[in-house]
Amino acid sequence: MGVEIEIKDLTKSFGKQLIWGDVTLTIPAGEICVMLGPSGTGKSVLLKTIIGLLKPDKGSVVIEGVDIASCPEKDLYEIRKLFGVLFQDGAMFGSMNLYDNIAFPLREHTKKSESEIRDIVMEKLDLTGLLGTEDKLPGEISGGMRKRAGLARALVLDPEIVLFDEPDSGLDPVRTSFLNQLIVDLNAQIDATFLIVTHDINTARTVPDNIGLLYHKHLAMFGPREMLLSSEEPVVRQFLNAQRVGPIGMSEEKDADELEAEKDMDLPPLPPIPLQIEPSNGQPRRSQRDPGAWCKENGIEPPPGSFEENMNMTTGA
Repeated sequence: MGVEIEIKDLTKSFGKQLIWGDVTLTIPAGEICVMLGPSGTGKSVLLKTIIGLLKPDKGSVVIEGVDIASCPEKDLYEIRKLFGVLFQDGAMFGSMNLYDNIAFPLREHTKKSESEIRDIVMEKLDLTGLLGTEDKLPGEISGGMRKRAGLARALVLDPEIVLFDEPDSGLDPVRTSFLNQLIVDLNAQIDATFLIVTHDINTARTVPDNIGLLYHKHLAMFGPREMLLSSEEPVVRQFLNAQRVGPIGMSEEKDADELEAEKDMDLPPLPPIPLQIEPSNGQPRRSQRDPGAWCKENGIEPPPGSFEENMNMTTGA
């Protein structure tokens, strides 16, 4: 079972440069969350702050009653055992084969025997579809396989929180699709709390239970997937639907002249909300909501065509 992450009034600067300020959100236990934002808005900085690699200027990150932002080093070391992290490039040791890469955290942080370590490593290789590749070096496999190997290593200590730093970076759409399905399947199996930083809009629209958007040094919005995909808030609408019309420009924020030129333009319609990816076995995850449930509960009319596949299945069309 995953654990909740409670973030309150979090602010981080580098020198005089404010990265983001007063970020407040709660990442629910066992759910999949995605954090989006234009390049340079500090998404990876947020991940590093959550795990305690960076100290915020102010605010708190509370996990199981411990504030990572202010706790002693020994408490931080213990809390970090709850985490698994998938880095952008997999962060494999190039001179070690996949087996030894994945076994590394077990050898460093536990007193397990080599026999126990082997059982765990082979289980994680199986879980990520990498059985039979354990003797290969990272340089001998594809980028997608390195991502999965990095994920196997992130899971080897059975974490309750898994952080993904742009897992789709450098992958083609097909491999990204396979990785997204793997993420959903893993969440269904281990019920851990997942936080994914990504630029991939398709991932954001189809994978998570909740979405957050960092923009212009603050958290623009965080909440259930359907809330953001049906939102008329200009920044959220523009970013999640990959539209040119809106406040975001090439240099993050459009200037007054650009905004003035757009003020009488008709906004493109919101695209339909797609169905959320389900586990491969067809069994819903614990945190998975029925399609359209949030919209119905909040009296929101979703964009036309939303959940159409689901509607066709239930009506027999």
